[in-house]
Amino acid sequence: MERVEGIGGLFIRARDPDALAAWYETHLGIGASPGAWRQAGGTTIFAPFAEDNDYFARAKGWMLNLRVRDLDAMIRQLEGAGLSIQTDPAWNSEVGRFARIHDPEGNPVELWEPSEMVRKQEAARGE
Repeated sequence: MERVEGIGGLFIRARDPDALAAWYETHLGIGASPGAWRQAGGTTIFAPFAEDNDYFARAKGWMLNLRVRDLDAMIRQLEGAGLSIQTDPAWNSEVGRFARIHDPEGNPVELWEPSEMVRKQEAARGE
């Protein structure tokens, strides 16, 4: 199973916390018991966006970006589970490739496969 590889932490409010935690466990492999998730190393980006930026829905105050090893495999896995995946070649850049899904409460989740350049930079820094 493909798994996301990194983020330091994220705390969100939910209408049904148990159901939302189960969704993340089922579809993205993020362990929710008891709220801890062991992950691989690598860069985690912290990037505030201007409030009028349209990179993700303005109705949402945040977007979770999860690092994946193989984006194509993750997309196939999620499609096989009946999830809707968005891709846009304009999102891809020298830092990697991206796709988006939404959790059951409508929160945006961006999946990021770092480029070889990013992986080499991380390796050089010992990450």
